[in-house]
Amino acid sequence: VILTPPHQRNVGMVFQSYALFPHMSVAGNIAFPLKLRGVGASEIEERVNEALETVQLSGLGGRGIDQLSGGQRQRVALARAVVFGPRILLMDEPLSALDKKLRERMQIELKILHRKLGVTTVYVTHDQREALTMSDRIAVINHGRLAQVDTPEVIYILPANAFVADVIGESTMLVLDQDKAGNLTYKGSRISTAPAGDGADGWSLVVRPEHLSIMAGGKTSTDRTIVFKGTVIETVFQGETAFSIVAIDDETELLVRFGTGSKAKSNYPQSGEQVTVGLGRDDAIVIPRENQP
Repeated sequence: VILTPPHQRNVGMVFQSYALFPHMSVAGNIAFPLKLRGVGASEIEERVNEALETVQLSGLGGRGIDQLSGGQRQRVALARAVVFGPRILLMDEPLSALDKKLRERMQIELKILHRKLGVTTVYVTHDQREALTMSDRIAVINHGRLAQVDTPEVIYILPANAFVADVIGESTMLVLDQDKAGNLTYKGSRISTAPAGDGADGWSLVVRPEHLSIMAGGKTSTDRTIVFKGTVIETVFQGETAFSIVAIDDETELLVRFGTGSKAKSNYPQSGEQVTVGLGRDDAIVIPRENQP
């Protein structure tokens, strides 16, 4: 088998640590892959300037790497990776060193840049929100095996198994009982009928915090809503959202997430309060129990 040497594979790479050359200027770093390919000086200057403009660093080519912020260094690393026109771009957690606010802004900038360049990009991340924000398709890997490959929406709404449901988004797994007619229940309350597929070891219900709501007391399950009764353990304010931890039995707690507008805040449940939690049946996610880790 004849393998193409790494430097001839036409693949761009953005490293987690950026791996910029500290002894070179910004322009020198970006020009490096072009010099390796024997590009002429005038063309190098033109392409470096174009790359700097693409990553919004025009006029900074003469600066040293130590004069840049973390976000600017990330952009230099990206410009260096795309300046030679790679056929594929690999990115290894390139935003992990940035603070939360800058990381979220750079996620959008990278998404826009990807659309502009049209380069196939493989992006590795352990941040579930980052994966959902930036991807056209997500591949969830468990111990070296593909657990599921699909669009962000499908991965989140229809996880293939408990590992995917747990990795992508917050969730609670409730073990369901099944009768001879194929009806699935939890603590005697009907959830749904068993879906098609291999559920030899039974089924579980995946409950997402944002799919739950606190309902008026005394409500019971209906054709449209599944309800759970429980006790509020704690309510926590987090800024853009808040959540309550609700114990529905001695071993199981549900997370109920709220908005933080003035109307929502006035209705936050208090610790020790008895509440009824509602889940729309359209939001009930049922997965085979055998696929849980």
